[in-house]
Amino acid sequence: MRSFESLSEPEILALASALEEEDARIYDNFASGLEKDYPEQAAKFVEMRDQEEGHHRRLLELFHARFGEHVPHLRREDVRGFLKRPPVWLERPLRLKAVRKQAAMMEAETQRFYEVSATRATDPGVRRLLLDLALEEQGHYQLAETIGRSALSHEELKRERQRFALQVVQPGLAGLMDGSISTLAPLFAAAFATNDPWKTLLVGLAASVGAGISMGFAEALSDDGLLTGRGHPFARGLVCGMMTTAGGLGHTLPFLIPHMRTAIIVALSVVAVELGVIAWVRHRYMDTPWSSAVLQVVLGGLLVFGVGVLIGRS
Repeated sequence: MRSFESLSEPEILALASALEEEDARIYDNFASGLEKDYPEQAAKFVEMRDQEEGHHRRLLELFHARFGEHVPHLRREDVRGFLKRPPVWLERPLRLKAVRKQAAMMEAETQRFYEVSATRATDPGVRRLLLDLALEEQGHYQLAETIGRSALSHEELKRERQRFALQVVQPGLAGLMDGSISTLAPLFAAAFATNDPWKTLLVGLAASVGAGISMGFAEALSDDGLLTGRGHPFARGLVCGMMTTAGGLGHTLPFLIPHMRTAIIVALSVVAVELGVIAWVRHRYMDTPWSSAVLQVVLGGLLVFGVGVLIGRS
């Protein structure tokens, strides 16, 4: 691997040309990955790609004019000092925040490369081109900083909400419903069977954590998200598992209260809040009418609670 200080002027121009060509291809991948969901943001990367291709041509034209036809094959990984680039452009779906961060990092690094290279250039034409490109890369950096932060169009916002509902709300809601409702039966069965807050707490903890692990694996293994657009299976599984555990722990932790009657009253109050939150989420993100959302959630909760009480008192 070469050090930057060891590069000759022709090698600096050759490396600059390779950098611009690589950046143009990355921006083309960004534009392709964002085109479906963020067409206006993708158009900005098309513009940046075209400008990087223009830089590449200008560098090659100057190289041929000054140093001949043979261009040394130099890449960023052949020279010490460049940052390692995580292949964000290969991810699907692309995340605007990650793309913006990567693009800004690329432009800042390239600008710095041109500024340092210009100080080592002895040819006036080479120095002038490198300084001009440094200024243009600064403009690219400012443009990259606005991507993902500027206002999205109505259609982009709509798709963003749909993706959030599909990849976060849906698995989270499934977990919250399972944790809040399915754990009611073992928890209150233990409460009425033992009349012991500590033993009830242990049963609730076991039911909540066990349900969280089970639901997390079930969600992660349900599909890989490629065809359904539901996102990375591990991310969905993590969201679902955490919300399942949280739903169960909500009405389990009140049994830390040593007085059984008080613990049950507090736990039932928490259950009422949990069911209300579930009904609101179904209404807000799943377009379920309020009456249907409340009826479905409350009815399910009452049935499971009743099963727990009957078993606990038998």
